[in-house]
Amino acid sequence: MQIFLDTADIEQIKTATRLGVIDGVTTNPTHVSKTGGSPADLYPEICRLVDGPVSLETVGLDADTIVDEGRELAKIADNVVVKVPVMKEGLVAVKRLAAEGIRTNVTTTFSAVQALLAAKAGASYISPFVGRLDNIGHDGMELVDQIHTVYANYGYETEIIVAAVRHPQHVLQAGLIGADVCTMAFSVLEMLYDHPLTEAGIQQFLDDWKKVPQ
Repeated sequence: MQIFLDTADIEQIKTATRLGVIDGVTTNPTHVSKTGGSPADLYPEICRLVDGPVSLETVGLDADTIVDEGRELAKIADNVVVKVPVMKEGLVAVKRLAAEGIRTNVTTTFSAVQALLAAKAGASYISPFVGRLDNIGHDGMELVDQIHTVYANYGYETEIIVAAVRHPQHVLQAGLIGADVCTMAFSVLEMLYDHPLTEAGIQQFLDDWKKVPQ
């Protein structure tokens, strides 16, 4: 399973790439606004830092605007993937962008039938927002399992990006289901490394080493 970092923070991306486990980056308007930076500066820098796919989001609400935005975003770098919301006009745009060879990531997905439509439109990636479903009392990972089953049934090549990840259990479940990608905040990535027994074990070894004659 690939791991993407969900951020537009350059320093977080630099730190994560140094760890050597990041395969790509996803961004959104909220992440960009938090940086206080300009997309014109941020996007090329992110694409330069990351070898894998970088999802950059459109903000238009009609197909023509989304397609125009997508074309401009795709010019930034070869690793750009255009993020498009799963709505009627968005899926029309996805089909047009796919016909032009521009990869797309269909977002704000909350049902398996939405994911089915996105795959039929030619989406490169689908992003079910699992944490947001959990927040309203639904099982977000059940949706991922449903999408995985539907895609396997019909041979769709659209890759599943588990998004809005809140904790390591989401990452584990994504791997058990067989999702292609899990994208997460830097804080969640750090949680993957941490375990109290690991810390205790390391400390025990260090304490015992001090007792060894040097």
